[in-house]
Amino acid sequence: MSMKTGWLKNVRTRTAHLLTVSIVIVCALITAIYPFKTAGAVESAQAEQNSAQRLAQYAAVEQKLKGHVFSSDKLEQTVNQELVSSYGHNGNFVVFLSLCNAADRATVISATGETLEQAWENASIKAKAFVTEKAYNTVWLKADIVNDKKRILTADLPAEINKKSGGFDEFFRLGIAFDNNFNTALLETEINGNKLIDYDVTGDLDLEEVNEYLSLYERDGLEKIPDALILFSCRGYIYDGTGCYTLNYKQDYNYGRRLIEEVTGDYAGVLMDNSTKFLVNSIQEDGSFIYGMYPTYDKQIPDYNILRHAGTTGTLVTQFDAASGESHKNAIESSIGYLLGEIEYDYKAGGAAYVVERKSNEIKLGGNGIAVCALVDYMEKFQTDKYLELCEMLGNGILTMMDRNTGKYYHVLYYGESGRSDFSRKAEYRTVYYDGEATLALAKLYGLTGDEKWLNAAKAAVENFIREDYVIYKDHWVAYAMNEITKYVDDGRYYEFALRNANENLDKIYFRGTSYHTYMELLMATFELYDRMLQNNIKIDYMEKFDDKYFIETIFYRADHMLNGYFYPEYAMYLKKPAKILDTFFVRHDGYRIRIDDVQHFLGGYAQYRDKYDKLLFYRGKLAHTSSGLHQAPAITDEPALDTD
Repeated sequence: MSMKTGWLKNVRTRTAHLLTVSIVIVCALITAIYPFKTAGAVESAQAEQNSAQRLAQYAAVEQKLKGHVFSSDKLEQTVNQELVSSYGHNGNFVVFLSLCNAADRATVISATGETLEQAWENASIKAKAFVTEKAYNTVWLKADIVNDKKRILTADLPAEINKKSGGFDEFFRLGIAFDNNFNTALLETEINGNKLIDYDVTGDLDLEEVNEYLSLYERDGLEKIPDALILFSCRGYIYDGTGCYTLNYKQDYNYGRRLIEEVTGDYAGVLMDNSTKFLVNSIQEDGSFIYGMYPTYDKQIPDYNILRHAGTTGTLVTQFDAASGESHKNAIESSIGYLLGEIEYDYKAGGAAYVVERKSNEIKLGGNGIAVCALVDYMEKFQTDKYLELCEMLGNGILTMMDRNTGKYYHVLYYGESGRSDFSRKAEYRTVYYDGEATLALAKLYGLTGDEKWLNAAKAAVENFIREDYVIYKDHWVAYAMNEITKYVDDGRYYEFALRNANENLDKIYFRGTSYHTYMELLMATFELYDRMLQNNIKIDYMEKFDDKYFIETIFYRADHMLNGYFYPEYAMYLKKPAKILDTFFVRHDGYRIRIDDVQHFLGGYAQYRDKYDKLLFYRGKLAHTSSGLHQAPAITDEPALDTD
């Protein structure tokens, strides 16, 4: 065999060998990769299936809501007339659809059309594309149909915001469109739910915040705020997972909240049950509460206040009944346990006890007062005397902070402060609320023990209330104290003062724009006293001046008005974590704040309303044909602090 032939044979052999190895490697790679391709295909198929299911779910929800919205065949005609009336002409109809999965802030989609049906369909197409792309789980769906428009110059917006909001944050209740065709437009719920208005400094739109919000939801941003804007409001509707509701579209404090024909006792009970569960679920392992949060950003309030802890504990006690369950009872016991750990004793003062605010190293009169009320309520609720001695020592603490000759209280003592003697005096005055809280506690102690020293001290305090005309403070704690002490003291001056505390403040209470929940407590504590006077035939001259019809009307009105501070889905869905805040109470003008004492006071008012609803109906019927003072909105320039410190 020639050298050439041998070389060629060797090359062929090597080539065949390399080819065989390559085939083996390729086969191995295919074998290795195939499962991943198969898994990817399966995952893709599952994603498509999930997306299809979400789309079908959305379509079913939208069909329910659309059927509710278009149940009137005159809706388009009505909306058209409203637009012409407000704007001079209609233009295209505008529909917003807000989709929410309950876990995260709603996504808002809008579209226009020459007819209302077309505008809805165009919005629906966009919504379905979004649901398909994101495999979005639509739990709540809200529809807003623009029915009122007003063109303004951008330079006039701050003045318009101030006028429409009444000076309260988050109270500007109009949407804003940045062009005539609504290509970029924001509902008022988006604006307030994302703090897009700088209420505190400029009173104007915050362009940076607006663009950040638009970018987050993949909407085109703005280079600048245009020179003119369209302010608008809508007819609103929501499907909340249980049913469809029409929302209030009138430009008042109820705007955007579901229409409730009347807040009945039963309805108040549902609100209370829901919000009480919220408090129970807020109890932590050490017995403290999750103090509060600002839901715009889902941020907890980094603070604590033992007085508010005590008040909230008392509310959990009063809301307990046979159906409450073991978790509710455990929450009460845990919360009381935490409270007991914040009490210090001064045996030199004849056996006095004090609730201590550790963060500020001080003792507050109101802390002792509210702790006594909570523990007395506990003993009455659960038929025990386990905290009797402690309550008497806390009562003694109150007496050390009182001038028995004048009935005036001293408000704050030192405890644990470096360089200061424990139980020495720090501040004569902190807040008027302490006086009512302490007096209520003294009256409750008398009711519990029958010891005259508690009643005499409470009477001294009431004499000071009358002398200093505490009516000017519109204080719910004073109302509670007067209701309690008149169970034991039959003095016409006490009844007159208690009735004046409500009667002379009715206009301010009736017309207060915020939900201001403590007003309901003032009204209901006074109502219990008023009812007892009539039942026991207690007559005083002031009854001729007492506008009982207006008084009853104000109670019913405030019961409805306070719903504006309840987190229905139509409010919650535009905040960061809706499910966390659903079905509890909030303070709109402080960033939708939820705090344990806010919930406490809402519950306090509604609890009495629920329990006395039938009596309220009786008096409303009885007084239906009597005359009443004119409802005249006063010039309100202040918003008294809700904080009870």
